[in-house]
Amino acid sequence: MYYSEKELELLKRVLQSPTYKLAEDDKDFLREYEVRGVRLELDYLKAELAMKRYGIEDTIPIFGSARILPQDVAAKSLEKLQKEGGDVVALQRAKKQLEMSRYYEDARELGFIIGSSGKAPSDNRVMVMTGGGPGIMEAANRGAFEAGANSIGLNIVLPHEQHPNPYITPDLCFLFHYFAIRKLHFFQRAKAMVVYPGGFGTMDEFFELLTLIQTESMPRIPVVLVGKEWWSRLLNLDFLIEEGMIGDDDLEIFHPVESAKEAWRTIIEWYEKRGEPLFVAGESNGLDR
Repeated sequence: MYYSEKELELLKRVLQSPTYKLAEDDKDFLREYEVRGVRLELDYLKAELAMKRYGIEDTIPIFGSARILPQDVAAKSLEKLQKEGGDVVALQRAKKQLEMSRYYEDARELGFIIGSSGKAPSDNRVMVMTGGGPGIMEAANRGAFEAGANSIGLNIVLPHEQHPNPYITPDLCFLFHYFAIRKLHFFQRAKAMVVYPGGFGTMDEFFELLTLIQTESMPRIPVVLVGKEWWSRLLNLDFLIEEGMIGDDDLEIFHPVESAKEAWRTIIEWYEKRGEPLFVAGESNGLDR
């Protein structure tokens, strides 16, 4: 090298400049506002390519509250408060948590049933997919795990970090930045959608899907609501019909049921009536194991 010491110092500054980095290695560049389109594509592609490698074709997204506890945890929490003489509000909340915990156990059973379907739990033919967090999401992933099946978790970056639950298949646990891309993956391979009681996030995904189906922006699939009384208190659909905001046929999009077995049977029968059975001879439907 024939450069002088001063020239070498100048060259060092050139080489250290962020503009000299490859674009793919420049994190500051990738975070620029103008590069959002690329980030959207990357958010989509990372999960898409991984699911293709696993040969995933059909999914059953299961939604519900992240706040619903396992039954044993809710029972111990209530028992502790009763022994300590907790205040009335805390006791009422704990009793409600114990009451709602039946949905955790039901979603766990549904995950097990779906995980047990197909040729074998490892065939990845019809897979449980959740939002990857605690509550109902954990329950469904847990059930599939207990059946020996893989399952998918689509986590999301939140202000208060949401950690993935431990029952998701490690290579199928994804972290998204954009809610829109996450939703796209929820619906892209969905053969049905099962919705348990939940809050704003659950309602967002539920109504997004209803809108896509109503506007024929995606193929019609069965949307199953678990917990008839809970959903009847939340949704006053007769009012929307009376006001002319939806039609009678819009009510055919979803199916209220009471249990995991009823939910899965509803989905299976929905496809059988259309001559498109989810399972063929030699495959288990999950209910016959």
